[in-house]
Amino acid sequence: MGLITGLFTFFYHLPQIYMWLLRPYYTLSFLLSIAFLVVRKCPGLCEHLPSQREDGNSCDFDWREVEILMFLSAIVMMKNRRADKAHTVTLEQHMGNIFLFSKVANVVLFFRVDLRLGLLYLTLCVVFLITCKPPMYMGPEYIKYFNDKTIEEELERDSRVTWLVEFYANWSPECQCFASVFAELSMKYNCCGLKFGKIDIGQYTAVAERYKVSASPLSKQLPSLLLLQGGRELVRRPQVDKKGRAVSWAFMEENIIREFNLNEIFEKCKKLSKGRNEKIEELGSLPQEHPNGKQPISPLQQEAESKKDK
Repeated sequence: MGLITGLFTFFYHLPQIYMWLLRPYYTLSFLLSIAFLVVRKCPGLCEHLPSQREDGNSCDFDWREVEILMFLSAIVMMKNRRADKAHTVTLEQHMGNIFLFSKVANVVLFFRVDLRLGLLYLTLCVVFLITCKPPMYMGPEYIKYFNDKTIEEELERDSRVTWLVEFYANWSPECQCFASVFAELSMKYNCCGLKFGKIDIGQYTAVAERYKVSASPLSKQLPSLLLLQGGRELVRRPQVDKKGRAVSWAFMEENIIREFNLNEIFEKCKKLSKGRNEKIEELGSLPQEHPNGKQPISPLQQEAESKKDK
């Protein structure tokens, strides 16, 4: 049943996966993930590889390699299945897990076959990690980007405005994956009383210390979302335990809407804005005073006043 569900999910998201693979980052990740399979099965290369098979066929997997690949598949399926039940990762993070564990398995397999091949593959992985970053989100958004000088001024300017601020770092793959989700939320919920902001704490470390958000990869606090009003923190996700590590939490749209009460805040802001506009319209409909301080007199009133004087 789990296998059928996994296959259904894969084919359902196949167009999206295809679009990802067209990007250089995901294309190179995919090629590195299948590198050992290509080398082991490619004619002209596989003949020169050692093999522990009884028939001496070096172009087919031996029992140990099959065991490693099966172990890899089991780990990926268990991790993704657990995440699906808890709703803790997105589809992009699923693919990232597959690529990560595949590369680890490739390192083990290449080192087992030949030390030189293992070192070469490990070097390629390190170069890829340094030079290639996940593609940045370039779609529409209603987000204000802060720096260390503007964040305090903007957050404390109007105590009636609620800010949902993302603390992120450009080098973090989790932040890159979350960018499109946060942008979509800003398109749906941005209004005069609810605004969205971002600040790169990888660049502005003083801001990270001020708001107690750690940029260390070991803390797993990136990205962090803070709901602020008048410069005062109302809600923070993920929460941080006593050891300074983030409590596991899924950065999915429905979780953010629920935990930060975005629907309630948005409706409240809409009602306040509507009431303010109605008040302005009422004031606009009242008779205006004449520049000399008197009320304007209509032509009929002027005629009546003239007859009275006569």
